[in-house]
Amino acid sequence: MKQQLSTPCTPAAAAAEGWRCSALIVGGGGKRKGRSKKWREILRFPHISQDYVSICEKQPIGRLLFRLYCDTRPKLQRCIQLLDAMEDYEVTPDEKRKWRGDQIVKTFLSKESPQRVDIAEDFGEECRENLELSPCKEIFSNCGKVLHDYLSGASFLDYQNSMYFDRFLQQPITKDTFRQYRVLGKGGFGEVCACQVRATGKMYACKKLEKKRIKKRKGESMALNEKQILEKVNSRFVVSLAYAYETKDALCLVLTIMNGGDLKFHTYNMGTPGFEKDRVQFYAAQICCGLDHLHKESIVYRDLKPENILLDDNGHIRISDLGLAIKVPEGELIRGRVGTVGYMAPEVVNNEKYAMSPDWWGLGCLIYEMTAGRSPFRARKERVKREEVERRVAGGRGGLLTKDPKQRLGCLADAAADVKLHPFFKKINFKRLEAGIVEPPFVPDPRAVYCKDVLDIEQFSTVKGVNLDQTDNDFYSKFTTGSVSIPWQNEMIETECFRDLNVFGPQGTRPPDLDWSQPPEPPRRSLLDRIFRRHHPEVPISHSRVQSSSVNSVDSMSNSAP
Repeated sequence: MKQQLSTPCTPAAAAAEGWRCSALIVGGGGKRKGRSKKWREILRFPHISQDYVSICEKQPIGRLLFRLYCDTRPKLQRCIQLLDAMEDYEVTPDEKRKWRGDQIVKTFLSKESPQRVDIAEDFGEECRENLELSPCKEIFSNCGKVLHDYLSGASFLDYQNSMYFDRFLQQPITKDTFRQYRVLGKGGFGEVCACQVRATGKMYACKKLEKKRIKKRKGESMALNEKQILEKVNSRFVVSLAYAYETKDALCLVLTIMNGGDLKFHTYNMGTPGFEKDRVQFYAAQICCGLDHLHKESIVYRDLKPENILLDDNGHIRISDLGLAIKVPEGELIRGRVGTVGYMAPEVVNNEKYAMSPDWWGLGCLIYEMTAGRSPFRARKERVKREEVERRVAGGRGGLLTKDPKQRLGCLADAAADVKLHPFFKKINFKRLEAGIVEPPFVPDPRAVYCKDVLDIEQFSTVKGVNLDQTDNDFYSKFTTGSVSIPWQNEMIETECFRDLNVFGPQGTRPPDLDWSQPPEPPRRSLLDRIFRRHHPEVPISHSRVQSSSVNSVDSMSNSAP
């Protein structure tokens, strides 16, 4: 059955990023729902590097496969079990952390234990003493470093020669990768619609940038900048870019779809303006984590406001619309009078140089607005000229809203760590928050539409007098880079495609699709081919392994039958 989207999503709800969907998505989200019948033929895993941290820690599929490899070797298996136990210790509630730490020391770091990890045994006494003094989250950090150093050596080299490593594939992306659905809103360069990946059934938002409209407005650098920044950031608190591809008329960004509405709607249209303190703390903490992740990539966001903070189905938030974000060169400051009136920091208003300071000012504005139900520098629906708002901003309010960025919370030596240690966040366990295991104080109703009206979205006018040439194609080649590795791998795991494809032979032997001495199974012929007995000429296939700086193997699994 063809998947359908419920009505309605509005221009108002989609304004800032151009792809907010407050409508209920039916039939496309869960596990195997929405998969194409030819999903096995469609799937090819993404490119990988040869770096231990990238493959075995950052990349979700790489992490799973490395653990499967380690499970076949008892010594490595115990190392992984210890690493997992230490990760669990870090997110354990404060009152249970000492008990969990003692359990780890007794099981993995004691000479008497049959499960002891020899290379980490020397840390046992040190960790035991530190647990008695203060069971802080960093007690096992030195032990973890030694384990990763050990695993990244000979074990990692052996892993790269194993059948588990050969499960990585590459995946070409075109418009045929997706099913396109109804329009959700409008962006600066074109419409935004819901889309579904044919192979997995996962729903996304497809932001289309019309090629002629980009050229007419000279928006090439802005479009490419947003795409490249989205590509660098992997955070559960920032909207993710999963795919980038082109059609004949448009460049397409495939992004996280958020169905819970934006903070502006929830602040002003769900009863009395503003939120209870626990809800303000939760959203502010998640925004703080998102800003921290951006700043660690040397990216300043510069457009923090309620419209740009979106809720997902479960009530978690993400920062969206990175059109004004920019990478700050190391050791330098930038200048730029950009942002939204009422949320721009004094140094931005005065066109002074800055680094990350405007984002902490923006967080201060958001906390104030979520608490008071009004902007800190103008009342709700108050008609105030831009100059008057800027005059009020110049006064500041202290803390995150300190006028001088050198004195502002978040702008000192410890940056985001200072903000997280503020008494306002006393009840927030940031380790658990970043692990995604803190329950949100509010969960959107899947039957509700979190937008103000249901007006039809106006269509873009046709762009005339613009012709595309070879220089445009050079720009498009930089933009259309296919799937983004980590979001794509998460999609494979969430929709269970990885589990269904990740099948090995009996007793740890190579399955036929990973046996390089066997020819790959040919793809199924179509019904018309079988009816009319069409015959295709044989094409010689090389069975040698593909080696390059970025691709280690190409798995023939993509040719297996659906």
